[in-house]
Amino acid sequence: MDVHATFKALVVTKGEDKQFTRAIQERTIAELPPGDLLVRVRYSSLNYKDALSATGHPGVTRQFPHTPGIDAAGEVISCASGKFAPGQQVLITGYDLGMETDGGWGGCIRIPSEWAVPLPASLDLRESMIIGTAGFTAALSVLKLEQAGVKPGTGDVLVTGATGGVGSIAVSILARAGYRVVAATGKNNDEAYLHTLGASEVISREQLIEGADRPMLKERWAGVVDVVGGEMLVAALKSTRYGGAATCCGLVGSTDLVMNIYPFILRGVSLIGIDSVNCPMEPRLQVWERLSGAWRPEHLATVANEVTLDDLEKKLQAILQGTIRGRTVISLP
Repeated sequence: MDVHATFKALVVTKGEDKQFTRAIQERTIAELPPGDLLVRVRYSSLNYKDALSATGHPGVTRQFPHTPGIDAAGEVISCASGKFAPGQQVLITGYDLGMETDGGWGGCIRIPSEWAVPLPASLDLRESMIIGTAGFTAALSVLKLEQAGVKPGTGDVLVTGATGGVGSIAVSILARAGYRVVAATGKNNDEAYLHTLGASEVISREQLIEGADRPMLKERWAGVVDVVGGEMLVAALKSTRYGGAATCCGLVGSTDLVMNIYPFILRGVSLIGIDSVNCPMEPRLQVWERLSGAWRPEHLATVANEVTLDDLEKKLQAILQGTIRGRTVISLP
């Protein structure tokens, strides 16, 4: 492809007043960062980290102008390493994409070929981005619970922040895998939505954290997928059953975990951190195999909202305010 060929991208710019503005611009291939893999992006998605990058959060992105988008799916234009053939469909989640490397909110990306995964045969590009980082993180959490001994039939599995991207897909995966899922949410109007995804029971944030100032709570959860952090994770850990496990992948509630160590030393509870950014390729491929097979979410259409770059601003504000539901998939021109 001609290095002067253009494509549309949402570009975040930092002004002299340190304010950040977002606008759709024409960019050229020549402006993209170095890399041996050039991909024509067809779909991306909206994640909380994308919203932070788009609003100038220094913990995500420091160099501007910048195009966010930690997820991308499309066709290979060229691959200097020979790992992928022109026209081959690939998906990319994590690594530095959309952080300091221009990401999927643009029509083309150029990256190291080691970041890309061949599109699983049973998924199309749009479906892979409905899943995206959120679904990959959810599936990695379920895999870690499984490896920790939390099997279907061993007891209830709690999912916090259940109406968000990670939470919604976690509920769907767990239900399909045979677990009894209890979904915790602060959105009182979404009970029917969560039951549709497979939740057997829906509880409020207040129900979950009630009495959490006590050293320990009554044992209930065989496993926990926590995407919130803070007091909800504290309450979940204090009520996890003997030998149970909890995964943690979110910090919307808080980055602090203020609690005693009783659940760990008296009940043998395991707290497992989930990192989807730098996950090695072998487990990454294993997770995508599950997501395209036995764990394929049954309700992708239910959790998905499709927008274009022109429509993205409202969704971006919604995810920052915690009012978004499910997954937002972005179609690129």
